[in-house]
Amino acid sequence: MWSRFFMIHRLIQSCLGLLVTRYPSPYSSSTSSSPLPEIQFLEQLFSLCDQRIRVRELATVYHKHDPFPIYSIHMGNPDPKTPKIAFIGGVHGLERIGSQIVIAYLETLINRLEWDALLHHELENLELILLPVINPVGMYHGWRANGNGVDLMRNAPVDAEGKVSFMVGGHRLGPWLPWYRGRKNEDMQQETQILVDTITEYLLPSPFSMVLDCHSGFGMEDRIWFPYAGTSRPPENLAEIYALKQMFAASYPNQNYIIEPQTHHYTTHGDIWDYLYKNAQRSGNTFLPFTLELGSWRWVRKNPWQIKSLIGLFNPVMPHRLQRALRRHNVLLEFLLRATMSFDNWLPRGKQRLQFHHAGLDCWYDR
Repeated sequence: MWSRFFMIHRLIQSCLGLLVTRYPSPYSSSTSSSPLPEIQFLEQLFSLCDQRIRVRELATVYHKHDPFPIYSIHMGNPDPKTPKIAFIGGVHGLERIGSQIVIAYLETLINRLEWDALLHHELENLELILLPVINPVGMYHGWRANGNGVDLMRNAPVDAEGKVSFMVGGHRLGPWLPWYRGRKNEDMQQETQILVDTITEYLLPSPFSMVLDCHSGFGMEDRIWFPYAGTSRPPENLAEIYALKQMFAASYPNQNYIIEPQTHHYTTHGDIWDYLYKNAQRSGNTFLPFTLELGSWRWVRKNPWQIKSLIGLFNPVMPHRLQRALRRHNVLLEFLLRATMSFDNWLPRGKQRLQFHHAGLDCWYDR
């Protein structure tokens, strides 16, 4: 019953999202040629970076003659043998808070580099990659999809097993409806391809890597989803995911994230992380992609009037709630960073891996 309720909520959110226009950002403007405030603020941060931070402009997407650069920021040890972690934001342009969390964390790291010896040690032993704004055109216009009307999280060349949730699971009817996958047998959208190429080049060759892709707009609780989105089968790395869950709960007993498979609520075609996760299985390396789904209903419950602007369905509008969101998830990001660096200390092996696999089945799946 609750899964159906959540699905109806998703439909209402995204349909209303088609009406959303641009809205103010917490970031100040700059002399950037891009009209997107988040990119302007990013470029301000780049001016504070030294040689320890490597900035790459992966592409510039144009929409109605406006340029929207897509950046990646690399920190730490680029040796392919070191573990890697990536923080992603802005896949859905309407869910702006995901990008803002990644950018705020980058600002924190840049300032900590001046004094934090522990951070220096971490970056000697891993590489951190941030892609804060993957869908800048969608974010500028307040669209879930990109400038071509394609939902990037339904755009990868992978189909779900069996039936998917109506509409929400992805379709090929046309870009005038939310969750449009794009045409069959068509190349991935430029933004999707950039994300896939970056993860494939930098993360998948590593012996251990993780991703946290930040979204919003689902229920009252903050959820962390793991593959698969297109099948109810447990992932091959269920033991590792369960071990990470238990370690997080023990290290931070007061955290209240719900960690679960996405398919507890709905299934989809074209999921980027399903596609990359399946590709990673061929390498023999451990790749763990997670999606953070912020519970946006809490913001609406505390301030029902923000529904008038529609954007409040996905993002905190009141300044103090925005500040709270920008700081409260630093605990999760820091935990994942340290877990990546220390993967050899907690990754289950041998009999323990089998035990953790069965514990994961008991926790999340009907056996």
